[in-house]
Amino acid sequence: MTFSWQRTLVVFRKELMDGFRDRRSLYSVLFSSLVSPLIMALLFTTMAERQRSADELRLPVAGQAYAPAFVDWLSQQSGITIIDAPANPEEAVRKGEQDVVLLIDKNFAAKFSRSLPAPVKLVGDVTRDTARPKVQRVRSLVNTYSSQIGSLRLMARGVSPAVASAIRLEDLEVSSAQQRAARILSFLPFLLVMAAFVGCLQIASDSTAGERERGSLEPLLLNPVPRSALIAGKWLAAACSGALSIVVSVLLCIVVLSRIPLHELGGRFHLGASSYGLLVVIVLPLVFCSSALVIFVAMLARSYKEAQTYLGLLITLPLLPGILAPLYPMTGKPWLAVFPIVGQYALMEDVLGGNPPAAIWYAVAALSLLGSAILLLALTTRQLRREAIIFGRG
Repeated sequence: MTFSWQRTLVVFRKELMDGFRDRRSLYSVLFSSLVSPLIMALLFTTMAERQRSADELRLPVAGQAYAPAFVDWLSQQSGITIIDAPANPEEAVRKGEQDVVLLIDKNFAAKFSRSLPAPVKLVGDVTRDTARPKVQRVRSLVNTYSSQIGSLRLMARGVSPAVASAIRLEDLEVSSAQQRAARILSFLPFLLVMAAFVGCLQIASDSTAGERERGSLEPLLLNPVPRSALIAGKWLAAACSGALSIVVSVLLCIVVLSRIPLHELGGRFHLGASSYGLLVVIVLPLVFCSSALVIFVAMLARSYKEAQTYLGLLITLPLLPGILAPLYPMTGKPWLAVFPIVGQYALMEDVLGGNPPAAIWYAVAALSLLGSAILLLALTTRQLRREAIIFGRG
């Protein structure tokens, strides 16, 4: 029996209607659509809150009477409010009651007046993410004060402060502001790729392993429908679910990014409508490959539960490029588009960095995914001709 697009569309409508009648399918699409924006909002809000807490810092200082000029200088710095230190600073920091405490030694004045290093202790716990920005800022302030006093001492002795600096280092940053800010959103490609996989998971697994377990696959094959058209219809229904998940995720990401205070994180990030459109163009073809892969794996399972186990392992596949991306940067390598999944990460990183690749690479990436999908569908159709697949349950 030859392939028929008309029968394929009949199967597609049937699987799509059955899938979206199932609450699990709706929950799967809803979860995959919301996970990216929610994680982004939570992460950026937390980072901004921590940065804000370091900018507006209530700094406990012990031994204020030993260095009044130093304490007065600290209180004049932007966002710094000096408060009394707890009785046991180390215990307070260890228990999380304080994030950082500055201890001024009683010999501070004596050594300071003799132009000797005046002892100051910084009590902190850098293992706590909430405390790390505060510790870094206090350390920076102390170093700044030390540098200023050192320069004044040299000038008082008729020595230029430049003598103390054997080398003057100047930073020459060649990356653009967009590229530096794009590092803040380096995990966005990872979340969108996950949406492409998770969005099609429920329909793809239920229409294959689920039907085998329920025993509805045999009567379905008795209909005058080519096996290739049957698989293609299920594939298109799953891909449609994944595409819906991606589109909703991108729209919600636009809303979230417009409300996140990126300026508090030192970022001047801006993505226009064209950039968001390119992200969709890059990741949308992935649903064809991901749905074909899920259908192929799920068809090998004898039960829905077994399919969930296989697919739980399979979902690690799109994780690997995202995990390895910080170790092996993919920016500026559009030729990676020939490799499914990896190419999507590479192209999206270039778009986020403000250097979108040539249009030909989008076509290459889409064709690579479509070719992989066709190969997987052919293998799945071949599997469907085996009696062990049709009748093997339990």
